Amino acid sequence: MSQPPKELRTLYKSELAAGVYQPTRSPEAKPFWDGCREHRLMLPQCTACKRFHFYPRAFCPYCDSRDIAWVQSAGTGSIYSFAVVRQKIEPAFAHLLPYAIAIVDVNEGVRMLSRIDGSPDGVACGKAVCVTFEELSPTLTLPLFRLS
Repeated sequence: MSQPPKELRTLYKSELAAGVYQPTRSPEAKPFWDGCREHRLMLPQCTACKRFHFYPRAFCPYCDSRDIAWVQSAGTGSIYSFAVVRQKIEPAFAHLLPYAIAIVDVNEGVRMLSRIDGSPDGVACGKAVCVTFEELSPTLTLPLFRLS
């Protein structure tokens, strides 16, 4: 028997701001989200092989060690790839139009998907960026990047 289709639901800015929406949070990601609330970009680093990785997980994806430390990133990097959103796809983000989302090469050696804060004018591959934070609620702060 086939499963009934899952109901897709739109998030509204009021839900985001009111703290109704919470991203899925694994125990491994708690230091990341705690750091965001403190306006610090925290990255997991393997203490065995010394490599950073992202997304947070309980083991190193390079050497399988479970010895993971959290280190504050300098919060700088460059744009690896990007797209400019010009049409209202999600009502909660309509007030941002147009905006850029990007894959950022963080200088510690990881890639993160994020929104570029501000106008998408001037956004290009290879451009330098630095982290900034957007508080959506007392419990949800997101890391964004802006052109340096």
